[in-house]
Amino acid sequence: MKIVKNVLKNELNIRTQKDYPVEGIEFIDITPLILQKDVLREITEKFVEELKDKKIDYIVAPEARGFLFGTLIANELNVGCVPVRKKGKLPPTTVEAQFEYEKEYGKDILELPKLVNEKYENKNFYIIDDIYATGNTMTSMKKEIEKLGGKVLGEGVIMNIIELNDNKELFSLIDVNEE
Repeated sequence: MKIVKNVLKNELNIRTQKDYPVEGIEFIDITPLILQKDVLREITEKFVEELKDKKIDYIVAPEARGFLFGTLIANELNVGCVPVRKKGKLPPTTVEAQFEYEKEYGKDILELPKLVNEKYENKNFYIIDDIYATGNTMTSMKKEIEKLGGKVLGEGVIMNIIELNDNKELFSLIDVNEE
């Protein structure tokens, strides 16, 4: 992995694991970015600065690492956070939409929870996740939110693996190439 862009001032201690979770995949572990309080604070501040003037009602954050960043950023922006869960993690009566998508190493199913006392329609959302590879997770979430009448104002990640996608509108703090 070669870092080609890094807007963070703090040292990056990112771990990788070859052939995990399946052979041929290199897992990027951003846990050290969460463990280091100064890095975590800096990540949160960079996103807040990027999003502070957007009229966002909710941050959308997929399981599991997206939850961590999405919740912190939503709190700082004083907006709600929509935790997108894997199938079966929410009681069926609390699921607004369920959708399947293709990951780099297989298929998965995610569920959008129902909002409290309102619908997705006419609300503004911003999707935050940890790593962007092919973009299928975010693309799937965006499509489901738009089907429900919501508007996705943008997408942001901590790390973008730029050779696996061509998303020029994605906000990222770190861009890498696989090498």
